[in-house]
Amino acid sequence: MRKTGPTNIVVRKTIRELRKLANTYKAKIWDAVADELEKPKRQRRAVNISRINRYTKDGDIVVVPGKVLGAGHIDHPVTVGALAFSKTAAEKILNAGGKAVYILDLAKENPKGTNIKIIG
Repeated sequence: MRKTGPTNIVVRKTIRELRKLANTYKAKIWDAVADELEKPKRQRRAVNISRINRYTKDGDIVVVPGKVLGAGHIDHPVTVGALAFSKTAAEKILNAGGKAVYILDLAKENPKGTNIKIIG
């Protein structure tokens, strides 16, 4: 059986752009995120807000190669880049003073991938 990869055109475009950034800026983090996004949807990461709160400090930048869910609470501002956010997760991040952005937007803001953590 042949491996086909994701069929969602947005995910495919995101993977392609992340690979370009990884090659252009020698940023291995974007290659690692692209590898995670190439997995089947049922194997992608789903991270709760409580885990982000537990493993980050004030002002950290985090990438979740999957979806951020709203279970738990967050008490400090962080920038979270993910493939998708639940409604409650995005609200909780914004209420804490952080930012919830799409992975590709985060990659374009920080193409070298410095000071970014992968959580999942």
